[in-house]
Amino acid sequence: MSLPPISDDSTLLDDGERLSIDQLRAVQLERLQQTVANAYANVPHYRKSLDDKGVHPEDIKALDDIWLLPFTEKADLRANYPFGLFAVPREQVVRLHASSGTTGKPTVVGYTAADISTWADLVARCLRAAGVRAGDIVQVAYGYGLFTGGLGAHYGAERLGCTVIPISGGQTDKQIQLLQDFGARAIMVTPSYFLSVLDELEKRGIDPATLPLEVGVFGAEPWTNAMREEIERRGQMHATDIYGLSEVMGPGVAQECVESKDGLHIWEDHFYPEIVNPLTGEPVPDGQVGELVFTSLTKQALPILRYRTRDLTKLLSGTARPSMRRMEKVTGRSDDLMIVRGVNVFPTQIEEIVLEIPGLTPYFQCVLTRPGRMDELTINVEGEQGLSQDDRARLAQQVAHTVKSRIGTTAKVNVVGPDGIERSVGKARRIIDSRSDR
Repeated sequence: MSLPPISDDSTLLDDGERLSIDQLRAVQLERLQQTVANAYANVPHYRKSLDDKGVHPEDIKALDDIWLLPFTEKADLRANYPFGLFAVPREQVVRLHASSGTTGKPTVVGYTAADISTWADLVARCLRAAGVRAGDIVQVAYGYGLFTGGLGAHYGAERLGCTVIPISGGQTDKQIQLLQDFGARAIMVTPSYFLSVLDELEKRGIDPATLPLEVGVFGAEPWTNAMREEIERRGQMHATDIYGLSEVMGPGVAQECVESKDGLHIWEDHFYPEIVNPLTGEPVPDGQVGELVFTSLTKQALPILRYRTRDLTKLLSGTARPSMRRMEKVTGRSDDLMIVRGVNVFPTQIEEIVLEIPGLTPYFQCVLTRPGRMDELTINVEGEQGLSQDDRARLAQQVAHTVKSRIGTTAKVNVVGPDGIERSVGKARRIIDSRSDR
């Protein structure tokens, strides 16, 4: 497979990307001390949390002293809804974003004008690392609105000097029309939805590789290298991973570099990463898998201390950006973990199995039930066009056998017909928990 060539961007790096490790650590410590002082002085929640631990801003004398600070969890944002964690007067907040709030009150984040500018700079940095260049046409198919994806991507692409198509999510017919008519070189979208776009192109007899698209910047949900390979093979384009979350900033916290595609470089001059044991909260060393924790270093409106993301990954040394550590592609979330009869199962493990078996599409859902005393896992996966009943039964048996041998749990598998699994224009809904006591 030959992918489009990408021009070298080493001459385009910004000052933060050029820092040596020693310079970066000095910048991090200075900014950490400022962030803690700002949070203590201006956010009652943090003043109380720090006082309860007997920690004060002047105690932060080295980067390892970050372990003295309290964690912040999503529940803290909800408890301080809507503006209780802001460190500036509300009148200085020029933008509000919020989560959907499907499991309670939404989590609200605010941005000063300087925060918005920093955000745009960092998304522009991500796009450059992904292979996007000034002057490119970028189709933004992340959702606009309270979700941070669309506007975060939009401002970053404009900051880089791109022409932006702000189509937002969904509208597959129009997505395809604009890809053909406007000729975007790059698209920013969730990977699961982009696969739906590829499917629709092929249904219409259009080879996706004939489009001008050369770069995809995919995020907002965990996805595997197997999905990357499928997108790159079918689209003849580069597929790179972008990472972010609204509580920390939005998209643009970390990005895969197109020349290496070996994990996401974290922009450590703005976000300090840690990995902790998700059960104990104790730090674990670089190279070991655990829960990702972030402390913001430059945010004004909503400084955040040791935010527990629930994303599971590990930290690795830098490669394409040597001073910046990498995070491995997120393998799952601690709150997306399915424990089926004592066995840990993540949707990404199921995805890898589904993608490697010919005759299946990438669309699947895991359904958890408890008909008696024991949990049961049913995997519904979509088969390709033209499969007979015998074909579907054979594929279902193959998936069940592979899940049992590789993951160690028993699952019932149903192979359904084309379009038998719901499509999502945003994050794919991989788990349906139908247990009565969940």
